[in-house]
Amino acid sequence: MTKLNQLAARLERDGIDILHVGLFDYASVFRERRLKREQFLAWARDPRFSNTLPHWDSADSLFGGGPYLTEALSLDVDSLRPYAFEPNAAAIVADYAGENRELMPRAVLARQIERAASMGYEVRAAFEFEVIFLKENAASLRDSGFSAMHTFMPENKCWSGQTAADQAEFVSGLEKAIVDHGVSLFAVAGELGPGCFEATLAAEMPMKAADDAAFFRQAARAYARRQDMTASFMASMGGSFPGIGGHVTLSLRDKATGRNVFSDPAATTNQAARHFIGGMARLVPEAFALCAHTVNAYRRFAPGSWAPKSVSWAEYTFTTAVRSVPSAEDSARLEFRLPGADCNPHLTLALALAGGLDGLEEQIDPPAATPFGGPDDIPPGATRLPRDLKDAADRLRASELAARHFGEAFTAHFAKACEIEHAALARAVSAFELARYLEG
Repeated sequence: MTKLNQLAARLERDGIDILHVGLFDYASVFRERRLKREQFLAWARDPRFSNTLPHWDSADSLFGGGPYLTEALSLDVDSLRPYAFEPNAAAIVADYAGENRELMPRAVLARQIERAASMGYEVRAAFEFEVIFLKENAASLRDSGFSAMHTFMPENKCWSGQTAADQAEFVSGLEKAIVDHGVSLFAVAGELGPGCFEATLAAEMPMKAADDAAFFRQAARAYARRQDMTASFMASMGGSFPGIGGHVTLSLRDKATGRNVFSDPAATTNQAARHFIGGMARLVPEAFALCAHTVNAYRRFAPGSWAPKSVSWAEYTFTTAVRSVPSAEDSARLEFRLPGADCNPHLTLALALAGGLDGLEEQIDPPAATPFGGPDDIPPGATRLPRDLKDAADRLRASELAARHFGEAFTAHFAKACEIEHAALARAVSAFELARYLEG
């Protein structure tokens, strides 16, 4: 029985009449086709989709040359999941099967998952996102030129029980929208500042974890629109808004025994975890664009923010780039805290894995732990992170490590995409700049 026949039988059994099938682009937006079951199964015999996804910027403007045409796809049958906003519907993820395959985020992550497996490891990962809800809809934002930022629950304080009580109906509705989208959710609660919530996703196999992260943002945005609101994942909205993160937590399992490789009887950061951190400290500054691919992402790293400014680490500490959570039990893990809420989850996880696996292979020692360092502190000998997206693109293009791990074609192409994104905003002048400089 072919996979397509197995899929057809499952759709029949589960009463799925509508399929949303698509690919994740560089912004991890799900670019899809909506098809009835009969039409989907006919299309799936020779699935194809526009090859433009890796060749346009955040405004859907194409860069580079063509030809632009439909490219063959492969369907990831295991990715089938519920679709929250339509009855009897499901979503399924596809990947390019032609020349653009290696340019896409899921393929970049798959390469590192396969590498981990060849080294004898299984990966577990989970994302944690902050999100800000605004009492603005698509029309009101555009009518005001995106200057209106009326916040939802402006009185909110971090982890406030009062917010949880006041907004219980909103929170339970948000939770339902996330879970109904097939996302493994651990918890959702109020966070720091006006309109801010945090969703902690549950640990999954790595591709499912990254897919969950992307579908979580889709679910949160759609839920907000149905409340006549907007959900923002911009890393920094300026003003009184906090910078918001998209952290990823991961651990490794020994394939032969199932043991958590980072667990230690002394409940301290063991040698394997330290080597993993050491590899990240070497690679992340060179390939930082993979977890910070927007101009806005770098606003979050302004002095005085909570975001770390180098690949520092310590046990339990929230102001370091890598937070080690050691344990003698199965819960030992590392948390990569540099990415913003706008990160591409597939590329972010690929970056962390690529660096960490290097560390294990080469037994790279990490820098000294900085448990008492603030986010603006740069430990001695640490490499500073890129100052902006152009700097990150230049470093990525020059990185031999990135080309080796992510492929020469992807590395060169993604660096170009980041340069295009930076150039698109290089001449933009904000209202704040006008007020500061216009009158001399």
